[in-house]
Amino acid sequence: MSGNGDAATKAEDDSSVMRVIRVGTRKSQLARIQTDTVVAMLKALYPGLQFEIVAMSTTGDKILDTALSKIGEKSLFTKELEHALERNEVDLVVHSLKDLPTVLPPGFTIGAICKRESPYDAVVFHPKFVGKTLETLPEKSVVGTSSLRRAAQLQRKFPHLEFKNIRGNLNTRLRKLDEQQEFSAIILAVAGLQRLGWQNRVGQILHPEECMYAVGQGALGVEVRAKDQDILNLVGVLHDRETLLRCIAERAFLRHLEGGCSVPVAVHTVMKDGQLYLTGGVWSLDGSDSMQETMQATIHVPVQHEDGPEDDPQLVGITARNIPRGAQLAAENLGISLANLLLSKGAKNILDVARQLNDVH
Repeated sequence: MSGNGDAATKAEDDSSVMRVIRVGTRKSQLARIQTDTVVAMLKALYPGLQFEIVAMSTTGDKILDTALSKIGEKSLFTKELEHALERNEVDLVVHSLKDLPTVLPPGFTIGAICKRESPYDAVVFHPKFVGKTLETLPEKSVVGTSSLRRAAQLQRKFPHLEFKNIRGNLNTRLRKLDEQQEFSAIILAVAGLQRLGWQNRVGQILHPEECMYAVGQGALGVEVRAKDQDILNLVGVLHDRETLLRCIAERAFLRHLEGGCSVPVAVHTVMKDGQLYLTGGVWSLDGSDSMQETMQATIHVPVQHEDGPEDDPQLVGITARNIPRGAQLAAENLGISLANLLLSKGAKNILDVARQLNDVH
């Protein structure tokens, strides 16, 4: 960890003045838990610093009567937090990585990607259907999800079910499921349920052959000002190498496809024996048309550490100087290559139609 404690050393030079690092977050219970997790890791690393949490509401938190894919704003859960970062009201912001666009506004970078928790999706059933699976739910049962990605894949896999939009934070969605008779089940991220301590509500975990996950799902990202070397050094030690490389490949794939929450794009990554495997897919809105492929790349990790120059361009919005540059480039190239393969086979047409239909509806 040597060389990464500049901020902490500065603070400890004068023990009577403890430097305060302000951490931005959304106000939801899940966002606060995620932020508390990151702050706890930083406190353990830098006992000489004080951390203050600044919570705020974002556009995505305020507009709850419209599907995410319809709002037409790429930074639904990040814009207000980035404004606070820009105005120096906070020093870093903790996000669910899947909420961060693959192209960040100028002046910002992801300074840390923490170790990924489960990236999978889970089915939470209405109390009267506990013990069921999606396959065994009655014909025409309504399943709630706010994600086009989930709906498209599951509609294809389980044509006997109906998928309907549901919005709100996790507490709100679970309450809607339990108290109303509208939904037989809802689909939520396993990681969010685990972080809230609601593992007992998981009725079924969807594996990649049933539903591949969103780019970056299950990982937390720490966004900072790109020129703030002090804070970059401070948070950089939180990077988890495997999670970082998997997420670089996933984000590069999505960026090259020009996907987003308005079209169904999903991924699955595995790191094994120095090989990074990336599966990526695109779907029409109703799941009737789909395309997916898998590619792999050798992730070479040199014996000698080979830091790039300080002004190295970011890869898909991420700065990670403590992870070998060659490994990062290999991961990025894998994502781009897979996107090019799908595009060469007609993925653009599927995505264009999905976008147009989404705009119409």
